[in-house]
Formats: sequence, C-alpha cells, structure tokens
Amino acid sequence: MAEHEESSGGVPPLDEEAAWAAIVAGYGQEPADPPGARPFRPIENLLLPEEDVKPIPPIPPASPASPEPPSAALGSSVVFAPGVGGPGMGAPGPRDHSLADPDDSPEAAKDEGHFVPPEPELPEADATSKFGWLAVVGGPVLLLLAVLLQWEMTWWLTTLGVGGFLGGFATLVARMSSGEDEDDDPGRGAVV
Repeated sequence: MAEHEESSGGVPPLDEEAAWAAIVAGYGQEPADPPGARPFRPIENLLLPEEDVKPIPPIPPASPASPEPPSAALGSSVVFAPGVGGPGMGAPGPRDHSLADPDDSPEAAKDEGHFVPPEPELPEADATSKFGWLAVVGGPVLLLLAVLLQWEMTWWLTTLGVGGFLGGFATLVARMSSGEDEDDDPGRGAVV
C-alpha cells in the first residue's frame, strides 16, 4: 500500500497493514472485559446472591414508644403516606381488605337489580328497504341454489341473481341516512 504522509494536525499516519494484521491475529478471540465489569453468570445461578453485594439488614420492628416508623433502606421503592406506615407496622395494607358480607334480605334483593336495560327499538322498515334486503340476500341465494341443484344457467337466471344483488345493494346505500339530523336528539344520552 502507498505510504501516507503525516497530516497537518501532527497526527502520525495510520499503518493500515499493521492494523489489519492485528485484526486478523485477534480473530476468534474473546475481547477482555472492561474494568469494573462483573463476570458472566449462568442462568442457573441468577437467583443466588452475588458475593460482592451485601444483603440489606432487616428493619427492626417499631416500638410503641417511637412516634415515627423506621425508615426504609436506601433504594427502597415502597413509599407510604405520612402517618400510614407499612405492612407489618401495625397499619392495614392493601391485602388486608375484605369484602362486605352479602345482605340476603328481601329489601336488598329488590334494590340489587334496580336498573333493567331497555329493549332496543328497531326502526320500522318500509317496503323499499324490505325489497332491497330481499334482493341483496336473495340474488346470491338464487345463484347458489342453481349451482347446487345443477340447473341450467340461463341468461334470465344470471341476470336475476346478479342484477338483484347489485340493485338491492344500490337501493340500500342510496337510502342510508347521513346522520346529521340525529345529532340534536337529547333522548339518547346515558341513564344515570
């Protein structure tokens, strides 16, 4: 390779051949761990305590004479509201909650199911909508019957099946409401 001249910043040129030789010589070798890195631990030993980590000393139980509960160790992620304390400190914790006993009296049974959802009201369909749905469903059913019963596919049978479906679909799409006039209906709110 060509010799490189020294750059204007005073940095000596890089010897590419020596760099490639070092890369090739070190191929396949594991690099050294950086300073302060812990050695690799197999998965079987992950739950075992590490030798260089000291366990947190246990917190002494609170005495009745001390006004404040003992503080948690540094790095603890459990935070309690002032004056509440924690589990094991005499104050109830979130797992100490129990449900109230069910009341089996007749008065409670009446009050239990006080809300009954109303039956949904379907709009009355006019004759045009009914015939549109009949054509949308009936056209493919007619063609399916013709295939299953091995009828001869004549021009009028195909026109009735395909044309019925397309005409019924176009009729139903054209009759769809835009929904703009229903925005002012106050009767469709939540029941409290």
